[in-house]
Amino acid sequence: MKTSSVAMMSALGASTTIFTAPQALAQVDVWQLLDQIEIEEVITETTYEVKKSLPAEIDKGLNDVQITGYAVPMIPGEMVQELLLVSDMGLCPLCGSGDHGATLQVTLADPIPGFDASRKITLRGDVQAVRDPETWQAAVMTGAKAVAFD
Repeated sequence: MKTSSVAMMSALGASTTIFTAPQALAQVDVWQLLDQIEIEEVITETTYEVKKSLPAEIDKGLNDVQITGYAVPMIPGEMVQELLLVSDMGLCPLCGSGDHGATLQVTLADPIPGFDASRKITLRGDVQAVRDPETWQAAVMTGAKAVAFD
């Protein structure tokens, strides 16, 4: 039985595309996603509720993403394991103003000794939604590892 070269090339071409490895996914801009979160505080005489509108990516959870920013230890000490991350030093979440940019609470997989809050830090970890209706916190990063310090 004779097979035409066009048929053979078509068959090989089809099998090649099936077994081609997928291209690497583009890195997610976590800050952009965090900025899209909308919060509505609902207060009545007897109830308090925080309604959160989350981007689908955060709602489903983000695994193994990278984010860079400035961090403030949540509990000061020699070994830092809980951080509050902001994209820019001028965006102070602790200064009492509600006009700051997005923040992200981070739990490190391993504590960082001698943490320097004046330098940028790049972290890699998983981001999950916070669904608690009594807090404004909408997302956290867990299991984070320090990738770089600038």
